Amino acid sequence: MPNTKRKDASAKKQTTLPDHFESLEQAAEFWDAHDSADYEEQMTEVECEVKIGKKTFLVALDDGLYRKVRAIARKKGVPAETLVNRWIEEKAS
Repeated sequence: MPNTKRKDASAKKQTTLPDHFESLEQAAEFWDAHDSADYEEQMTEVECEVKIGKKTFLVALDDGLYRKVRAIARKKGVPAETLVNRWIEEKAS
């Protein structure tokens, strides 16, 4: 007995790919409900370069120490992680 749930590729309803999405959430909802293979002819090929190699390490800080660092970082207008990385780089050099 043939599988009646299987869709014929030519019977798929093709719609136009949106020019843009109002938000990342809207784009995510669209792609959650659609298959990119159905829009392959409407997509533009692009090239991009990805540089891999920078690793991130987590370091535990005491709550009180983190609060102090965060307060200093706010005064300097930088994220706490940036400030800590700068301090470590200065001490390590």
